[in-house]
Amino acid sequence: MNDTTRQDDEAARAANSPLVHDFGLLIKAATRLEQRIDTALRHECGIGHTMFEVLIRLCRQPDEEVSQRVLATDLTLTSSGITRLVDRMEEAGLVRRVPSPEDRRSVLVEPTAQGRAVFLRAAVVHADVVERYFVAPVAGDDYARLTGSLREIHQALREGAD
Repeated sequence: MNDTTRQDDEAARAANSPLVHDFGLLIKAATRLEQRIDTALRHECGIGHTMFEVLIRLCRQPDEEVSQRVLATDLTLTSSGITRLVDRMEEAGLVRRVPSPEDRRSVLVEPTAQGRAVFLRAAVVHADVVERYFVAPVAGDDYARLTGSLREIHQALREGAD
């Protein structure tokens, strides 16, 4: 067996490993679910999934001040990416920027009344899609194990980041 054939065989084994396959299923499922959510939100509410994620963070604790910097970090966006996103959301009347009372260099983002109303409609659409494609296909006991396992993975990744 020559080196090329040996490398081809090793590459095929690696590409077909159960770990690669199982992780691929997770990524494909998450990506397709996110696409379904995004399509439904755009069709029903006129916002994309990323805008919905911003509104979740802004509406989660109404009294909490949220800066653009925190949003960028939380959503894994660059500073220019969050600026463009907040620009679009501000133009759509969903959010407003306000200066931070503690730090003149920092800009806070808060939802408008229209933004809260759109979020409430979008939350229903989001819940419907999640229920249909994430919850319903999995038996109750399996669903509890799945979400428990996802929490454990999330925690391990958070601890591993330090």
